[in-house]
Amino acid sequence: MPINHYGYFADMMRVGVVGVGSMGQNHARVYSEIAKLVGVYDVASEQARRIGERFSCTAFDDLDEMMKKVDAISVCTPTSMHQEVALKAIAAGVHLIVEKPFTGASQTAMQVQKEAQKAGVTIAAGFIERFNPIVGVARDAVRENSLGRLISLSTRRVSSYPTRIRDVGVVMDLGIHDVDVMRHVTGSDVASVYALGGRLTNPNFEDYANLLIRFENGVVGFLEVNWLTPMKVRRMSLTCSKSFVQVDYTDQSMEISSSAIKDVDSADMFHIPLELDTRKVTVRKEEPLRRELLDFLKAVEEGGKPNAGAEDAIANLRVCEAALASMSTGNLVKI
Repeated sequence: MPINHYGYFADMMRVGVVGVGSMGQNHARVYSEIAKLVGVYDVASEQARRIGERFSCTAFDDLDEMMKKVDAISVCTPTSMHQEVALKAIAAGVHLIVEKPFTGASQTAMQVQKEAQKAGVTIAAGFIERFNPIVGVARDAVRENSLGRLISLSTRRVSSYPTRIRDVGVVMDLGIHDVDVMRHVTGSDVASVYALGGRLTNPNFEDYANLLIRFENGVVGFLEVNWLTPMKVRRMSLTCSKSFVQVDYTDQSMEISSSAIKDVDSADMFHIPLELDTRKVTVRKEEPLRRELLDFLKAVEEGGKPNAGAEDAIANLRVCEAALASMSTGNLVKI
């Protein structure tokens, strides 16, 4: 058997995908490259058949039947079905990764986590952005203090409305990604959230939101998300005591700027002699989903802990729930 870069025989792992919409198809594609993709399941049987044919695996008509044939699954159904499918997998002793926003509520997420622990089943949470190589570089730089002390960070994740989303708003769909990235980079949980936002074109859920977050370690975060912008932006900025950093998730690049002011003439504040030093950091581009699924399979194989687990999902959901409560009441919400 070929050995992947984690050093174990991933293609011996029998895996399946539940829900083969846009994200589920990507899970199936990656699994077909790194493991043994046994099959897929979707309530839209014709869609499952097409994906099964594309990746040379079985399109199951019965989810319980697929559970008998796999060691691990990805849960990529609409959020409203995540809890039900997750509990079914756990009862069958099948390891699982649940796409964001996990179950969509912290209370149900805790129930799923409890059942997984009782059953000895590995459960990972699909927060793909923390597996973006450039996010790891930013996190390491903050932890190593090479940028100086982290003071604040801001993220912008905006795009046009995705027709694939019908059961959550922009906070749970997009915002939760950057809540996770912020927690990951700062190494701190969130103390409080204040949020503003609303509905402009979506009759059922918020389609724009701005969150002001205070972390327990004193760092301040600002998060902007919407489904109203004609272009797709995925960026993060970090203000540190020695540097200003701009991270582009899509390009997988990071720009680090620092400056020094020399010989200021107090009578001429228009011409300030500013010495600016800017350097760009790039990484070898890797698909974050591939890294995420390899991490999940490694945790299953070794009985270890995935990089993003149920406890991360619960923490992220609590922040998003607090943001939605703040938007509703107009108050700061402590967590």
